[in-house]
Amino acid sequence: MFKATKEKPFEGPHQQSKTVTSGAKPDKAKGAIIMVHGRGATAESILGLAEEFGETGLHYAAPQASQNTWYPYSFLMPTEKNEPGLSSGLQAIYNIMADLEEKGIPKEKIIFLGFSQGACLASEFVARHPAKYGGLISFSGGLIGDTVEADTYTGSLEGTPYFTGCSDVDSHIPVERVHESAEVLEKLGADVTKKIYPGMPHTIIQDEIAEASKIINRVIG
Repeated sequence: MFKATKEKPFEGPHQQSKTVTSGAKPDKAKGAIIMVHGRGATAESILGLAEEFGETGLHYAAPQASQNTWYPYSFLMPTEKNEPGLSSGLQAIYNIMADLEEKGIPKEKIIFLGFSQGACLASEFVARHPAKYGGLISFSGGLIGDTVEADTYTGSLEGTPYFTGCSDVDSHIPVERVHESAEVLEKLGADVTKKIYPGMPHTIIQDEIAEASKIINRVIG
């Protein structure tokens, strides 16, 4: 299983793309949120969610996927089918995290947030690189692969708060995968809050924003 590193970084399609930022400067910030957009979207679009959280004093960073897509096929395909985009996307998230740490924001003050394909990528990153983070916020997403093999994920999330919200009829994200992903992350030591919304479209609703705000408030304390 690929794990991103600083010493031998993966080079792929997303390493040439920009990272868009907003909010407080890292050296003045109370923490940071790495925001990962969905398929066909942009870094700027996911950054728009920051307005929902108000004046938090956080730094927001959103990587841009090459051609607006992190990996070509469904997240339910075998992982090798979605390379090199998958590993390149994981490396892009790692690079932002490492840069934030160098600028003085520790892992326990860094939150990972994503929607749809971005939520899948963010969830996969946290599961493959477990540590005590500020949080993981997954809007309509789950772990990546044709199957979820819990034993391939090792390490400890040390109580990292994790919110996962999804519809029970999402055509992109089977609710079974949401349940499986929550079980894996709980086994890794995440503090899991899971909400399944009956009949919800493939979108983000205000109740999910409220749950995300709880995690953010724990970081900015």
